[in-house]
Amino acid sequence: PMKLSKLSAATIIALSIPLIASAQQFPVKPITVIIPASPGGGTDTFGRKIAEEAQNLLNQPLIVENRGGGSGTIGLGQVTRAKPDGYTVGFVWNSPLTSVPHSLNVPYKNTDYSALMSIGFSSYVICAAPNFPANNGKELIELIRANPEKYTIGNDGVGGTMQLASERIFSKAGVKVRQIPFKGAGDTAKNFLGGHIDLYGGSITAIQPHVNAGKAKCLLLTSAEKNSALPQASSLTDIGMPGEETVLWWGLVVPADTPQAIKDQLETTFMKAASTASMKEAMAKQGAVNRPRGAVDTNKLIASEYAALEQVAKSIGLEKK
Repeated sequence: PMKLSKLSAATIIALSIPLIASAQQFPVKPITVIIPASPGGGTDTFGRKIAEEAQNLLNQPLIVENRGGGSGTIGLGQVTRAKPDGYTVGFVWNSPLTSVPHSLNVPYKNTDYSALMSIGFSSYVICAAPNFPANNGKELIELIRANPEKYTIGNDGVGGTMQLASERIFSKAGVKVRQIPFKGAGDTAKNFLGGHIDLYGGSITAIQPHVNAGKAKCLLLTSAEKNSALPQASSLTDIGMPGEETVLWWGLVVPADTPQAIKDQLETTFMKAASTASMKEAMAKQGAVNRPRGAVDTNKLIASEYAALEQVAKSIGLEKK
């Protein structure tokens, strides 16, 4: 028995050396960060920023690739199909994780990816042209109530978080608008500025410069609280619906089968990157709240939000296409 235990201890040590070495050697080559959104929106801005911060900690280049389309599902699908070795990560917003799968046949299952961490959140916002005949959330709801299905609102994709967030509010208020899907918040903003839709629905980031330039006024947030970036916009508490909050948040995911040691290393690195002064400043500038959460909390958040938005999708009759 003595000999056996010595042998197994030696064997265990011998076997664990390559594992320790591979974890220490990671990364030995550049890491690809897939952002499943078009350039210019909040997801793109924050994804590039955190990649820049993490690059300094990992001593390897982080190569950012935009893979837009399908409300984020095309890029996320590419992440889930990548080799699970830590060299492909996805920087995503919550739509392709928790809302789009209820209305589109997506090329992945919840079990195909694993979250590393999340960086924080922001409200979605509904904005109008400066001459639009409503100046706050209450007036907007009343105007829509008086004109059912007259107004169009842009969103970042069918069954995406913006559509479900706004429908959650409109259906509670008993009012109807026409939802027009686009490829992302940047695309929605472009169509809104071009006069193709009455209302912008999307992230604060993509509309903020146009608000500053006097080309848009924001009327209603999808959060219970007001947002200092858009002080003129009503919160859901202001219109008596704090319970209907749906926010936009961002995080990093990897293929589910990525080795735990590599997941842990990436989680630690990106948690540090998300907590830098420069990252906090970038988020504050775009009206987002910096609140990094680790893998366990982020995976729990995905599960609970997925269940809640499944209910909203069913209540508005969204069928899988």
